[in-house]
Parts: sequence; structure tokens; C-alpha cells
Amino acid sequence: MDREKYQKMMRGAGQLDYEIYLNTEALLACQKKPEDLCNPDELQFMIVHQIEELWMKLMATTLLDIDDEMKARNSFKVLTLFRRVHICQEMMTSQLALLETMSPKDYQQIRILLGNGSGQESPGFRVLLKMPEDLWATYDAVYLSGDSRTLEQIYDTEYNHDDAYMVAEALAEFDEQFQKFRNAHMQLIYRSIGVAANSLKGRPVEILNAGLRQKFFPDLWSVRAEMTDRWGGTYGKTRDKLESKPDA
Repeated sequence: MDREKYQKMMRGAGQLDYEIYLNTEALLACQKKPEDLCNPDELQFMIVHQIEELWMKLMATTLLDIDDEMKARNSFKVLTLFRRVHICQEMMTSQLALLETMSPKDYQQIRILLGNGSGQESPGFRVLLKMPEDLWATYDAVYLSGDSRTLEQIYDTEYNHDDAYMVAEALAEFDEQFQKFRNAHMQLIYRSIGVAANSLKGRPVEILNAGLRQKFFPDLWSVRAEMTDRWGGTYGKTRDKLESKPDA
């Protein structure tokens, strides 16, 4: 194939309405020129991480809208917007598989170019770590304190699968999906540089595992444990083994 011809076609001319609206000329210039890539895998490395930033920008913007809609108690709109966020999270996790097609040796050439940078410095990642605290404050003000209710009532003694329950579950799904992404990213790191290696800042990679234990909404997880232990008290926390039925 004529590589130069097709690479020129990929860039486009930036003159058609579609190109103008999406600003494809600037968008497609966000990656290095082919001749500047350290190896062929660097292009996919840059694109995957740039796309992650765009998904996180959409997620953070949508979470701002969710906060506004929660304050107005437009619960159906809240759930629709959370579905958008959850889909973004799923795509963020699934697209990491692309980077598994890169060998550890090829990644080392890219790693040299990163300075001491890491995903912890991502603007999208940093803002998503901060926003849950405000989201929970709004949920509490509207669905808990605002209704003089507790999570225990919503999940157990007054459970009726209402909007307070559904929005709480959407928050829990956001929390769970974020942890799935962090875990998938951790596994990718292991696959690329190994378990016992040091980060580009000289710290053990294992230190990142602390983030895998972080919960944005700990109350949503503790209420489940409390209910389970309470329910267990009614039928015995330790139960006898089921007896097998004799053959007919």
C-alpha cells in the first residue's frame, strides 16, 4: 500500500462540514506524526489515553448535571444520566484491552518518553476522585435528611424500591464501575511492567493497590453488611449444612 497516501487521507482536509463541526483537523493532530512515533504501538497508547480523558470529561460534566437534577429531585432524569455515566465507565474499562496487544518490550520504549508521569496525574481522574463527596452530600440532603430517612429504612425496614433506593443503587453502580476500571488498569500495569516494579516516580507499583480498597460511598456498602448480619441473627450466623435428599 501507499502509506503516505493513506496517512494523508486519514488526516482529512478539515474543510467539509463534518470536519469543521468536529474540528477533526485539531483532533487528529493531537497525536504524534507517524515519523515521530518511537514505535507503532505508541499511536494506540496515545489514542487510548486521550479517549479516556474524553470519556472522563463527559462523565464529570454529566455528574454536574446529575447533582443539579438530584437537588430538584428529578429522579428519573438522574437515573437516565447515571446510565450514561455507567456506559462511559464500561467503555473505559473495556478499551484497556487494546493495550494488552502491546508487548512489555515495546512499552518500555514508550515509558521512556513519559518522564515521571502517571495516570494519577490525569485531570479527568483527579476530578472524578473529588466529585463523589459532593454527590453524596446532595443525595443525603434530598433523599435522606430531606425526607428524615436513613439508608437502613430505604434498604430494609421501609423498603419499597422507590426513587431514593434507585438513586442510591445508581451511586453504588458508579462506585463499583470505578473500582472495576482501577482494577483493570492495575492488571494492565502488572502485564506491562510486572508486579514488583517501581513506578516512574520511584515508588512500588503495589502502592496503587490502596486505591482499589477505596469506596466513594462507604455507607452504601456498610448498610448491606449491617442488614446481612442482622438478618443472619434470625436464622443463625453459622448454619448447618443442607442434607441431601435420599434417592426416590
